[in-house]
Amino acid sequence: MGAAFFQEVSTAGESRLFELSGLSESGPGLSERRRPTVIPELYRAFREERRTLVDILWEQHRFHESRRWNAVELVESVRPENLTDLDRFVVWSAGRAEMTAKPSADRMARLADVECRRWQGKDDALASVIQALGSWSRYWNEEESHHEMGFSQLALQLGFEPLSDASVIDYRKVFPDDDLLRTLTMLSFSEGIAAVNYGQYARHVRDPSLRMLIKQVGADEVQHMQYFISFAKALADSGAYAPKESFAVAHLFLREGGELYGSSRAHVEYRGTHTNWWDHLEDGAGKAAAAPEALERKRTLILHALKRITGISCSSPQEVEDVWMDLVGD
Repeated sequence: MGAAFFQEVSTAGESRLFELSGLSESGPGLSERRRPTVIPELYRAFREERRTLVDILWEQHRFHESRRWNAVELVESVRPENLTDLDRFVVWSAGRAEMTAKPSADRMARLADVECRRWQGKDDALASVIQALGSWSRYWNEEESHHEMGFSQLALQLGFEPLSDASVIDYRKVFPDDDLLRTLTMLSFSEGIAAVNYGQYARHVRDPSLRMLIKQVGADEVQHMQYFISFAKALADSGAYAPKESFAVAHLFLREGGELYGSSRAHVEYRGTHTNWWDHLEDGAGKAAAAPEALERKRTLILHALKRITGISCSSPQEVEDVWMDLVGD
């Protein structure tokens, strides 16, 4: 299969993720002329198509360049006097939530380097996939910095107190290492949930520039999810990583009281190793945030991602648990 096939499949996958997240595909820099894509069959691309790392890394770079946007310009175009209390809450919370993304990207680069070298000489196609993952994390990190700085600076303009240096350092705790397939699956779900959240918020804000900022950030999250699905699928396709790990993460999210429900859970685990802002979401006055919206959309997105990663289709959290238990027993 050639490059045209990869572009066609990837474009269809992108469209489906945007549809499920509730966000439109429009955004600065997108063009139908030889549009760069996220390669959906990455392990096959290396193993069967004999594509090289330089080729794949250039495609990643083209994609990143095609989607560049200016956070400074968007923030400066927002009119603070037009923002409602909900708008202010979204800006304040998003700035703090995005502050915790950098440690995850830092962890990914470190973990990918270790795993890449573990597979060299054993499965060179897999080693190349994981090296592509580590290299792509630089773009993920840069795009997340747009989100963090954009919302944080806007919050300062709105009169919110800045995070203390101690809080920033605490938020920068690097996540502990885990099985790579579990990590990628978790990140694909997390980015999808973030995209849905931003899609929901974009429907309610009045200021057009803030709406544009939120939609741009949400579109970035969809593309990040697309990448994590591609990398996770490649690991599963190699046979070196067990699909049960992806199902374990899906169960963790979808079970009653699972990660999907964020701060609305009756019990939220304390994690001394790292900070997940959405677990303890509060507004500036210290009030608990409203329960997450669009839960069914988020469930559907997670099930869609799980199928793309493992090739196994489930239609409910119970089916996910049943398949997971079957896979654990094999």
